[in-house]
Amino acid sequence: MNILVSGSTGLVGRALVSHLASLGHVVSRLVRGSAEDAEVNWDPGAGTIDASALGELDGVVHLAGENIAAGRWNEDKKARIRDSRVDGTGLLARTLSKMEQPPEVMVSASAIGFYGDRGDEILEETSTPGSGFLAETCHAWEMAATPASEKGIRVVHPRIGMVLTQSGGALRKMLLPFKLGFGGVIGSGDQYMSWVTLEDLLGILTHCLTDKTRSGPVNAVSPNPCTNREFTKTLGRVLIRPTLFPMPAFAARLAFGEMADALLLSGARVIPGKLTESGYAHQHPELETGLRYVLGK
Repeated sequence: MNILVSGSTGLVGRALVSHLASLGHVVSRLVRGSAEDAEVNWDPGAGTIDASALGELDGVVHLAGENIAAGRWNEDKKARIRDSRVDGTGLLARTLSKMEQPPEVMVSASAIGFYGDRGDEILEETSTPGSGFLAETCHAWEMAATPASEKGIRVVHPRIGMVLTQSGGALRKMLLPFKLGFGGVIGSGDQYMSWVTLEDLLGILTHCLTDKTRSGPVNAVSPNPCTNREFTKTLGRVLIRPTLFPMPAFAARLAFGEMADALLLSGARVIPGKLTESGYAHQHPELETGLRYVLGK
C-alpha cells in the first residue's frame, strides 16, 4: 500500500513509519516546513496543504496533534490541543475528499478521552461520549473527518489508550520515581487505566488500515484495563521496588492543575469490543507481561 502518515515525528508516528516500511508498504509523511523526497507539506494552522504532492494513495494514518501532557493547561494550551486536532483533521479530510482518486481508507486517531470520567462502567465503542474538555475535543475530532466518510472513504477512529513504551509518554515519566522507590497510587487509586503496549498499538493501526470491514470507532486498548492501584502494584513488582508513596488528589492538582483531573484522577474502563469480535489477537493482553516486555524484565 502507498500510505501517508501525519504526526510522523511523534512517539507513535515514528514507530509506525518504521513498522509499515518493514511490512513492505511505501510510506510518505505529511510534514510542516519544506517538504523533500516523499514528504508532503502542510500547515494546519494556516489551513494549507500541498495537495499536488499527494500522488496516488491507498491509505492515510492521521496522528498529528498537540501533546496534551506537555505543560500545564491554560485556555491557550487547551485551544491548541483542540484546534490542532479538529482543524488539522478537517483540513486533511476535505483535501482527501476532493482528490480525483481518493484513498480507500483514512485511519484518523482519537483517544479514550472520548468517554470522559466513567468510574467502573465498562465502555465499548457503542458507549455514549462523556463530558468535559477531553471528551468534547475527542468528539469534535472524530466528527471533523466527516468530509472523508461522505466521499466514500472508509474512516476508522482508533480511540487510543495510555501507550506503554520506554520511549516516551506516561510510563517514561513514571519510571524514575518508581525506580527510586517513590512510586505510589494517585488519588484514590480506584480510577481505571486503559492501556496498550506500543507494539500492540502498531498492530491495531495496521489492522485498521488493512481490514476492509473495519470502520468507525475502534478502542485501541488492551482487553484488560486495570485500576491505578493495580497498575502501581504491578509496576512496582516488575521493577522490584516498593510503592509506598501515594500522591493525594490535592497534591496532583497543585502540581498539574486542571490536567490532573483530566489525565490522572479520572478513569475509563475501556475494552476493545470490535477488536475482540474480529478475532484480533493482542501480543500483550496482560499488564504484567506487557510491562515486562516493554521494560525488558
